[in-house]
Amino acid sequence: MKKQPEAMIEEAEGAVVNSIAETMDLYGITPSTGRLFARMYFKHEPMTLDDMKDDLGMSKPSMSIAVRNLQEVSIVQKVWKKGSRKDSYRAEKNFFKYFSHFFGNKWEREAKLNLTAINYAEDILQQVIDDEEADEEARERAKLDYDQLEDYRKYCKWLERLADSIESGEIFDFLPVDEEKK
Repeated sequence: MKKQPEAMIEEAEGAVVNSIAETMDLYGITPSTGRLFARMYFKHEPMTLDDMKDDLGMSKPSMSIAVRNLQEVSIVQKVWKKGSRKDSYRAEKNFFKYFSHFFGNKWEREAKLNLTAINYAEDILQQVIDDEEADEEARERAKLDYDQLEDYRKYCKWLERLADSIESGEIFDFLPVDEEKK
C-alpha cells in the first residue's frame, strides 16, 4: 500500500527534526529545545507559544523557556503578526547566517580573552626571565612557557582572523556556498 503524501512529508520532516535535535548540543541547546527549533524550521508561518505547545505536546512554561534560549543564541526571532495580540516567533532559515553569527562571536571571544591572558602572562614571565637573582631553573621554565605562549598567540591571532572573515562574509570567498554536485 502506497503511503499518503502527508505521511511521507511528516516522515521526511521527522528525519531532519531528529538530526537537528541531536546536533544542537554544538550550540549549547538541549535536544528538546533543538526539536522545537527544528519543528519551527519546517513551519512556514510564525508560531505562538500555544502553537508550539500543541505541536510538541510540552507545557507552555517549557516552551517559553525554550524560545528564550533559542532567542539568546539568535536562532529564533520574535515577529509581529497582524491581527494577533500574542507573541509569535520564527525560526532562522539561513543556517549560514546563524553559523556565522554564533561561531564568529564564540571564536572572537575565545581569541580576545586568551590574547589578554597571554599578554599578561608574558609580561610576568619576561620579568622572571630578566631577573638575574632568579634561579636558572625558574628562568628556564619561564622561557619555555614564554615560547609556548608565542605559539598559542599565533593560534589566537589566526582565530581572530577567522572570526573577522566570518563576520565580514569574506570566508565565503575562500569557501563558497555551492550547490552539491550530484
